[in-house]
Amino acid sequence: MTRLLLVGLDEPEVRDLRARLSTPIPLLSCPVLPRIKLEAGELFVERPNAYEVYVPVSRVVFHGIFEDDMPFLTALALWGGPCLPLARGMMDARPRIPCLVRALAVTRFGAMKRGLADRGSPVSAREGETLVAKWGEWHCGENKELFTGARRAEEPTLIEPFVRGEATRIHVLGERAWQIRMAGATWLKSIHDAGSVLLPEAEADPELVEDARRIGAAFGLEMFAIDYMVEPDGTKHLLELNHIPNVTVFSELREAYLDFVASWIGAA
Repeated sequence: MTRLLLVGLDEPEVRDLRARLSTPIPLLSCPVLPRIKLEAGELFVERPNAYEVYVPVSRVVFHGIFEDDMPFLTALALWGGPCLPLARGMMDARPRIPCLVRALAVTRFGAMKRGLADRGSPVSAREGETLVAKWGEWHCGENKELFTGARRAEEPTLIEPFVRGEATRIHVLGERAWQIRMAGATWLKSIHDAGSVLLPEAEADPELVEDARRIGAAFGLEMFAIDYMVEPDGTKHLLELNHIPNVTVFSELREAYLDFVASWIGAA
């Protein structure tokens, strides 16, 4: 039986996705990570509200970031069945610092010199220098800190120079791409700030779009977002690859995402 598993989508998106499907199919929706198992190449998921009752699934749509989702993504990648986004790409992108290292090998905008402090290691900024510390496995604007002077890493920490400029995101969805100018009251910028702006597709920076697509292709991802910083003189810096970018802040992105997923389900 063909059965679709949706992971991480909220009820409004599940409802609107169902409405887009031309042919109803058996569907299991799990807003949080369900228990799964892989047996002889076949993927099974625990039915919601039915303890240890597992049913087979043949396709998966994944949209979420969970604290302990790496084993889940690894199982999906080992399974190798139809998954949106590509499970192996999500698995490779999930660890924050290794993901950046992989992206830096591909981007045109990776000239920024970075450092890495292991757990317990001291880091010192030069006089007049401001640095950014990033740690942990969240791709959600958390676990970031500006510092001057000395700092001791409590866990493996990425160290970057603090760059002033325009924080911008390139959001790719299949053949389409948008640019988001991110805003914020502090040095931290986010698409969730009321001042953030989604530009018309035709106004997206072609250099950044081309670079983002190159990175996405290296990970095998068909949907993703990449954050850049653009200095006042036009110098561009890759900041981060987001394998599960938010699609609900802007209605245009939400509708495009649901259309894309519906089309993928219909073609699979």
